[in-house]
Amino acid sequence: MITKEEILKLALLSRIDISENEAESLTSQIDSILGYVGHIKELTGNVNDEIPTLRNVMREDVVTNSPSEFTEIILNEAPAREGNYLKVKKILE
Repeated sequence: MITKEEILKLALLSRIDISENEAESLTSQIDSILGYVGHIKELTGNVNDEIPTLRNVMREDVVTNSPSEFTEIILNEAPAREGNYLKVKKILE
């Protein structure tokens, strides 16, 4: 069971300003949550033993388009271009 003092200490560490009444209310709420989590833990038991061996399901990285296939399409959508580059405002001196 979590105490009101522990709630106030957690609030202080979290830099959350709560009143004594809120701490009292949170005590019962957190106890209820922890009880529920404990109940779920009992029901699940040793689920970790039933997890199958993990394997890599990622595909190999393969190029699916030819170089510069979309360059012209992208450059035509840009507001300004200079050759094969997008032209943008200068932001650094």
